[in-house]
Amino acid sequence: MNRAGAAPLPPETLADLGEWELIRRLGAFAPPGQFADDAALLNLEGDRSGRLVINTDVLVEGIHFSDATTGAADVGWRAAAANLSDLAAMGCTEVAGLTVGLVAPASTPWSWVAGVYGGLREALDSHGGVLLGGDCSGGAQRMLAVTAIGRLDAAGGPIRRADGQPGDLLISTGPHGLSRLGLALLLEEIADRNVDPALFQRAISSHRRPVPRFVAVRTLIASRPLAMTWRVAGCDSSDGLAAAVRALAGASGCAAVLDRQRLPLDPTMAGLPQALAWCLGGGEDFELVLALAPAWAEALLKALPGSSLIGELAAGEAGSLGWGDGGAWPLEGAGSGYSHFS
Repeated sequence: MNRAGAAPLPPETLADLGEWELIRRLGAFAPPGQFADDAALLNLEGDRSGRLVINTDVLVEGIHFSDATTGAADVGWRAAAANLSDLAAMGCTEVAGLTVGLVAPASTPWSWVAGVYGGLREALDSHGGVLLGGDCSGGAQRMLAVTAIGRLDAAGGPIRRADGQPGDLLISTGPHGLSRLGLALLLEEIADRNVDPALFQRAISSHRRPVPRFVAVRTLIASRPLAMTWRVAGCDSSDGLAAAVRALAGASGCAAVLDRQRLPLDPTMAGLPQALAWCLGGGEDFELVLALAPAWAEALLKALPGSSLIGELAAGEAGSLGWGDGGAWPLEGAGSGYSHFS
């Protein structure tokens, strides 16, 4: 009991904080702004571009992968792709490499470990970079901690969440919801017979073998109008489209207005009752969500196949989301994205 006679308050837990508040508090232990983006920007004198980007992700069995949905090689590919996507989300076009920390029970088959590292190597062979090293340890649960290092293009610049302004157009570099559909198919949450065979294959591939969007970054750089200064706000959509837009708008001190008729949904998914919710909150699509001045946005839309205009930033409550037609947000059943510790 405290002096006022009331029972002491229980200590705060990670469940109380949630993922975003935890990240905000951890940022107090680093230089200002260091935790604000998808990865950390490191300015090094003597480096040929002077700008390296470093990112670390942890993948935990039962949360990010399982034997029921993901083979060993796909675990390795996804581990690499998740980190490389964060490099792309910061504006990188070149990968230096990555390190891997492996934790696994002693009973883990070597064949599983070899498959994981084979998948890592496949992803690096496809997108650049090499395996730089790492560490391993015994533990009760399989886990991968991957750190990736990339380099900004000399012709471009960093993509930061906080660089958006009211009037910027919001661009998605590709469709959303496919990875969540793939997971639903693998878990047999929906029957295969309800899905077009071509859509089935795209969804499974999107979930097991996501593609970091370096091509989109290169196209972004090439499409910049002459004499326009570099100012790009953005992040990747690994936690869901709505979560990405909210993070971008919040960091930029803006509200976001989305066009529900232009949401980046694969047309062949439109007939599924979960389509809208999975587009907004399914997660793990690893596309980029960008906020650009209108002239640059229009140039990118013309140059990048599969990209779409989904809304704009506006003056208003930082991080608030709404529909351009004035409808209430969110729609019933439309998720807000994945969050750890919730």
